[in-house]
Amino acid sequence: MKYIAAIAFLTSSGPALAQHQGHDMQMPMAELDKDETVPQTSQKKSATDENSASENSPESNEQQPMAMDHGKMDHGSMAGSDNNNMDSMDGMGPDMGSMQNMSPMNEPPPEAFSGPDHAADKFYGEENMAPVREELGKLGAATVSKILVERAETRITNGKDGYAWDVTAWTGGDIDKLWMKSEGEGAYGERMEKVEVQALWSHAIAPYFDFQAGVRTDFAPVSRTYLAVGVLGLAPYRFEVDTAAFLSDKGDLTARIQGTYDQFITQRIIFQPRLEANFALQDIRETGTGAGISDIGIGARLRYEVAREFAPYIGVEWNNQLGRTARFTRTAGGDPNSLNFLIGIRAWF
Repeated sequence: MKYIAAIAFLTSSGPALAQHQGHDMQMPMAELDKDETVPQTSQKKSATDENSASENSPESNEQQPMAMDHGKMDHGSMAGSDNNNMDSMDGMGPDMGSMQNMSPMNEPPPEAFSGPDHAADKFYGEENMAPVREELGKLGAATVSKILVERAETRITNGKDGYAWDVTAWTGGDIDKLWMKSEGEGAYGERMEKVEVQALWSHAIAPYFDFQAGVRTDFAPVSRTYLAVGVLGLAPYRFEVDTAAFLSDKGDLTARIQGTYDQFITQRIIFQPRLEANFALQDIRETGTGAGISDIGIGARLRYEVAREFAPYIGVEWNNQLGRTARFTRTAGGDPNSLNFLIGIRAWF
């Protein structure tokens, strides 16, 4: 009986002893990991890591910090390698810049400075190039001259046919020129209605504009002399503008604005609209001019350039007198409005 009872006791207590023995086998391993990992983790922490709080604290889980530390070590090593590579690349920046700023190691050979002062002399000879360089040095100081017949035309209207001209000429350099202008109009078989001549000094005040000052003399409808000042030039979009103010020897003050634009339909066919307006500060009864805007002329001409220097044209122009000027014309028995068909020639020399 004693043997049977001992065997039964051992049989019933075997699983419990095995389970207890399993716990005894694992606990030393956990204690061993705890003893080994904690000192290693504390050795790898820096002073800043000891002061900073971490979400994965060893107090919550003793084995979890090992996985996190291994992850941090892997990522840290990779980040460290990337930072080292970036630092090495950043370090190359100043070196590369300094290399670019460095002067070449090899100086030009002495024969590079042994040639002529002007390279063209080697091919064309100094005796041929010296006169050319002398002429180039005169650019800007040369004197140029031109005569432009802007309008020389016949006017066909419902009344008496007439004529008109507009001629300009100049001579001088790029900065200063002497200008001459002449305008006039009239009816065939009658006394000329308008004749004026201007002599002006022209001075460049901008790349495309000149200031002009001088004297204007009228021979019709009355003889009178004016002091003339104005601005002539090429406005944006290639509008040619001519503005002037005139003070007569009688104290009359008038002004004029002219504008034209050349629209190239082809290389030889050019359409040119034209606008002219005249103003007066006071009534001038001797010339039939009233204060304010005295008259406006709007026209268009289509010319064909047989040569650049010679171009016949046809066109139309409407002239309208305004205000007191129109009243003076009606009192004298004239018509303040007129529509003219034009046939003329534009030329320059």
